Amino acid sequence: MMYDICQSPVTLSKPQALEDWNSMIRTFLAHGMATPTHLGAVLQSDPDFAMGHAARGLFSMMMGRAELVAVAHEAAQTARAAQKKISLSTREILWVDALDHWLAGSPTGAIAAMERILAQHPTDTLTAKVSHAIRFILGDAEGMRSSVERVLDAHGEDHLCRGYALGCHAFALEETGEYDRAEAVGRAGLVLAPDDSWGLHAIAHVYDMTARPDLGIRLIETHTKAWDHCNNFRYHVWWHKALLHMDQGQLDVALGLYDAQVRADKTDDYRDISNATSLLVRLELEGVDVGLRWEELADLAQNRTDDGLVVFADLHYMLALTGADRPDAKVAMTRRFARDAAKSGEMPQRYANPGVAALSGLNAFAEGRYDAAFADLVSARQAMQSIGGSHAQRDVFERITIDAGLRAGRYDQTEAVLNERITRRAGCKDRFAHTRLATIQDARRIPAQ
Repeated sequence: MMYDICQSPVTLSKPQALEDWNSMIRTFLAHGMATPTHLGAVLQSDPDFAMGHAARGLFSMMMGRAELVAVAHEAAQTARAAQKKISLSTREILWVDALDHWLAGSPTGAIAAMERILAQHPTDTLTAKVSHAIRFILGDAEGMRSSVERVLDAHGEDHLCRGYALGCHAFALEETGEYDRAEAVGRAGLVLAPDDSWGLHAIAHVYDMTARPDLGIRLIETHTKAWDHCNNFRYHVWWHKALLHMDQGQLDVALGLYDAQVRADKTDDYRDISNATSLLVRLELEGVDVGLRWEELADLAQNRTDDGLVVFADLHYMLALTGADRPDAKVAMTRRFARDAAKSGEMPQRYANPGVAALSGLNAFAEGRYDAAFADLVSARQAMQSIGGSHAQRDVFERITIDAGLRAGRYDQTEAVLNERITRRAGCKDRFAHTRLATIQDARRIPAQ
């Protein structure tokens, strides 16, 4: 039995395999692009490493792509076969169990397996990060925070991965509204792990939520080491920078970043498409003509109408389909949402509420039926966190809701939504809030103060 940099057991048989495994852990924690390369090297060196196969399966499930579910099933079968050959530690058995739970439609079961490991091995940063990531997909901000706070004491000054644990803590603090603590913890984490893009982006979230775009832009520009090594997560950092420039009124800069960075690679990864579609919607709501940019996104999104794995992803696909007006694909997506909502299970529950209402609202907004759009989107609001993502990412749906209300003339109800949004942002008003409140004042013929 060997121990990895998380001070946790692995049944690897060769020192080189352990070195590759440790490299995989560091790269995964930093959102580096070499994660699959290091994992592949481990499995080539030690093909009976069950936890490695479980990792391959879990990482595949995190991608939210229908075709990768088959890869995850194959990884689970290989892991179980390896388990029959070799006596595994409890940690490794529970990683395999976690994959089985997720494949059976229970991501919360996968989280429970991860938490059982952390109860025994609180130093296990890798497992803590996976629990954090699955909770993020489910929109479980409180769970992210409680999970990482249970293991922080075990990540002392001598722990090689302490900085990454602090990055997870910073993000969880931000998502639960403790913005000052999130900034301080995030900066402390970057000192220890200067390549931690997750921690850096947690601080960027703080500046977005508290309407301090100048500090956010400066942060990103002066900490390139934290994110220029990343996999496609670097596009998300560029997305954050574009939002911060928008908050400064620099819409042309945001559009330029879309072309040069956010869509530098025309991938169909749902996270990349969510960056792109939500940025284009924000720009259009500010009156920017985005031209034919929707077409490329819609071409990709219409191939994903049957995926049905992550509501967050599907709603962003729908933004692309409405942006380019693809009627057949919109109908296909609407029908599939209805089918999924009628099923039982953790993700079908999210398609039933808020998925169906949110999808209907987006379609109504695109068709100019603003009163119906506002009604549908308001009915979906209370459950929107459950689709996953962050407050900043889901804010695109808040903005559409607010603009639907304004265009429908529902000023009192829209003002209530705006005020809830401002409260969530520690009482800070960004450019969007200022301009929409001014619109309401003008509509009421009350002079702006």
